[in-house]
Amino acid sequence: RDSGSEQRGDEDDIPLGPQSNISLLDQHQHLKEKAEARKESAKEKQLKEEEKILESVAEGRALMSVKEMAKGITYDDPIKTSWRAPRYILGMSEARHDRVRKKYHILVEGEGIPPPIKSFKEMKFPAAILRGLKKKGIQQPTPIQIQGIPTILSGRDMIGIAFTGSGKTLVFTLPVIMFCLEQEKRLPFSKREGPYGLIICPSVTSFVSAAGAGSFFFYCRLLQEDGLPPLRCALCIGGMSVKEQMETIKHGVHMMVATPGRLMDLLQKKMVSLDICRYLALDEADRMIDMGFEGDIRTIFSYFKGQRQTLLFSATMPKKIQNFAKSALVKPITINVGRAGAASLDVVQEVEYVKEEAKMVYLLECLQKTPPPVLIFAEKKADVDAIHEYLLLKGVEAVAIHGGKDQEERTKAIEAFRDGKKDVLVATDVASKGLDFPAIQHVINYDMPGEIENY
Repeated sequence: RDSGSEQRGDEDDIPLGPQSNISLLDQHQHLKEKAEARKESAKEKQLKEEEKILESVAEGRALMSVKEMAKGITYDDPIKTSWRAPRYILGMSEARHDRVRKKYHILVEGEGIPPPIKSFKEMKFPAAILRGLKKKGIQQPTPIQIQGIPTILSGRDMIGIAFTGSGKTLVFTLPVIMFCLEQEKRLPFSKREGPYGLIICPSVTSFVSAAGAGSFFFYCRLLQEDGLPPLRCALCIGGMSVKEQMETIKHGVHMMVATPGRLMDLLQKKMVSLDICRYLALDEADRMIDMGFEGDIRTIFSYFKGQRQTLLFSATMPKKIQNFAKSALVKPITINVGRAGAASLDVVQEVEYVKEEAKMVYLLECLQKTPPPVLIFAEKKADVDAIHEYLLLKGVEAVAIHGGKDQEERTKAIEAFRDGKKDVLVATDVASKGLDFPAIQHVINYDMPGEIENY
């Protein structure tokens, strides 16, 4: 009997004999369902395979110029520059460099990483630039500048992960000014020549608010006052007249700040040429890709004629950006500077399993665990509104923000929450990108965000 039951165990899949109490029709249905499930999984498998192939093709479609693709040129080594760190800093041990990075919460990845430098003077900037920094009240470099500026001056490709307000604008503006100055001294730019350095940002406001364009003109003027050759910078951004922008370009430009749309337009009309461009910085790369500029940027890359130094700045590092960077950069160095002190934050994470219909009631229990302020995140706008309404009914001082509300409403809600007039802010992760509330002790995720970056 034992061996019989063992045998039957093996043949469990075949509903015979022992299942004689099940009608043949049901048995047939059972087998049919099994076959369907197998078929389905095969189909899914095929779809997954196809997705994988497409993804690898996208990754492999390197960001190169047409000429490079045609000739099969690939670059294995970074660009060489004439800048060297001071000898005594180069003579210091790697352990000392690591201590500096640890102190400033700088995470670095890559091979042959240049040393971190803690003062602008040691970065070998001319007196005019040091005076300019002093005028602007900038005494000491910020963490991203300590590691980022030496990396760029060394000619390395770089991925900078830093938030707004981290001082990243100086990281790509000061080195490009130095490189352009070197080129101008060697051989002055003639008419219609340039740019040598190109900075692409998603929108006019993002760069102007970072005072990027302003700082170009400011430092170039100071250098000129010190008897150095004048450097010209052009703005190629939507919403400004092309005629004005072309006036500067006609005289030859050293640097250009552009938005993807306008630059594409000027390149296609052959009004701008990237023949001698050797320095490219993409600011807020994650936002540009979110805004659908990836295709434009790929096209812009195809206009380059030689190897260039590429810098990519982004607040987060989603998969899309990683693929993008893989195909565009040569042996990049990744510098990650979270919010100051983010590395030392103690976060207790609790996961609660709650049935969908019981979530709302359970929210109130969770709110009582800590004193306000509390942030609640939900994926859908409808959920944000429902939670907001429920909390108000229960007498909780709450405000809500999501993409469906107009800018004024959102600003009012954020200010009320920040000033402590309201205890709870309910938001979608999209609406809250780039906001910072230092006093928060408690965050509730109503559902898990789709992207781990958002979490």
